[in-house]
Amino acid sequence: MFQPDIFTGFYIQMIFHRRKGEERQMKEYEMVWEIFNECANNQMRDVFIEELSLDGEAAVDAKVAELCKDDQAEIEKEVLADGSLVYHVNAHGLMQRYTFTEI
Repeated sequence: MFQPDIFTGFYIQMIFHRRKGEERQMKEYEMVWEIFNECANNQMRDVFIEELSLDGEAAVDAKVAELCKDDQAEIEKEVLADGSLVYHVNAHGLMQRYTFTEI
């Protein structure tokens, strides 16, 4: 009896998706999340960096909405000349910025 290994299974899956016309490649992004702190004794901002695999710009929009966890947050989107996506977020006075740059 034939036992497919992981590579054979992956190859078969690729053929299946090509036939169905559903082949998509995930885009790799570097996300920089900045939280601006306005306390008098702490003017440094918190910065977090993460690499993400997302399925295009709509998925990036959804990821930002998920990270905000606030239905009433004000989110402004900016697309830079290099294709980077910058989201300026005001969540009840807490200012944050998410920058997604394709790797």
